[in-house]
Amino acid sequence: MKALVTGASGFLGGAIVRRLVADGVYDVAILARPTSNLGDLEGVLDRVEVITGDLTDAGSLDKATEGVDVVFHSAARVDERGTREQFWAENVNATTHLLAAARRNGASRFVFISSPSALMDRDGGDQVNVDESLPYPSRYLNLYSETKAAAERAVLSANSEGFTTCALRPRAIWGAGDRSGPIVRLLGKAADGSLPDLSYGKQVYASLCHVDNIVDAAVKAASSDKVGGKAYFVADAERTDVWGFLGEVAGQLGYAKPTRQPNQRVLNAVVSVIETIWRIPAVATRWSPPLSRYVVALMTRTATYDTSAAARDFGYVPVVDRATGLHELLAWLETQGGVEELTKNIR
Repeated sequence: MKALVTGASGFLGGAIVRRLVADGVYDVAILARPTSNLGDLEGVLDRVEVITGDLTDAGSLDKATEGVDVVFHSAARVDERGTREQFWAENVNATTHLLAAARRNGASRFVFISSPSALMDRDGGDQVNVDESLPYPSRYLNLYSETKAAAERAVLSANSEGFTTCALRPRAIWGAGDRSGPIVRLLGKAADGSLPDLSYGKQVYASLCHVDNIVDAAVKAASSDKVGGKAYFVADAERTDVWGFLGEVAGQLGYAKPTRQPNQRVLNAVVSVIETIWRIPAVATRWSPPLSRYVVALMTRTATYDTSAAARDFGYVPVVDRATGLHELLAWLETQGGVEELTKNIR
C-alpha cells in the first residue's frame, strides 16, 4: 500500500512520515515545494518518494495522488500571518482539490488533521470536557479557525462508499522537534520576558496533544472501519493547567514565570487596534500579529476534550505521558541551543 503525507516539512507531517517509514506498512510519498526544508527527514528521506509541487496547484495534486491508497493531510496555513485569500486558498480550496484528486485516483482513505479551534466561538467561553456533539460556532475567532472548520466540513462530507474520510482534532501539538508551535512560541516569549500573565488568578485548563499521540491516532484511524464521515478529539491523558505548566517549564529553563498582568480593558483595546492593522494585506502577509483575540482566547479559556469516541472507534490511547514528553522536549531544546536560539527568527 502507498501513503501520501502533506505538510511533511512541518513538525507533525514529518513525525507522521517517520512513523510510517518505521512501521514499514506503506510506501511513503510526500508533496513538497521546491523550497521546502526537509532536514528533519534526513534519516528517512532515502526511503521516501518526494513529489515536487504545491497544494494550490491542481496538477501537483493529481501527480501526488497517483497510486495512493491513504492520504494523511496535515498541511495548513497555521499561524495568523496571511490574508483571507491565502487562508482560503491553502486551507479550504487545497483540501477540496486534494480530496477530489485522491478519490479520482482511487485512494480509499483520507485522514485530515483538523483542530479544536474550528469549534471555538468568537464570543464563547470555557469548553469543559466537550465531545463531538459540540456544534460549529456562528462566528469564528480568526481566519485559521474559520478555514479549518470549512475544510473539516468538506472532508467529512466527502465520505462515501469506497472512500473513507475522517478528521482528527488535536490542540497545541507539542514535543521534541517542534520549532515553531504554540508551546515553543510561548516559551520564547517567556525567555525574553514579553509573555504577560493572562490568567488573572483563574486556573485555565487545556487538553494538549503530544506529537506522538496524534501520530498514533492518525495511523490507527487510517485502518479503522468505523471512522467514516466523523471528526474526533485527540488529546493527552492529562488535563494541563496552562499557566502552571508554562511557569513550571519556564522555571526548568531558568526563566522567570510570567507575572505581569495587563489591565483587561487596555488589553482588549490593544487587541482591537492590532486586528484593524492586520487587515492591511501588506502587514498581514509579512508578520504574525503580536497579540490577537484568538491568542487571548487560547490563554484565558478552559478547553478540555472527551476522547472516548476516538478510543471506541479506533482504539486511541495516549502513548506518551506528559512527564516523558516534557523530559524529551527539554533535552531536545538543549541540543538546539535553547529556546531563545530556536525562536529568534520566528516572525
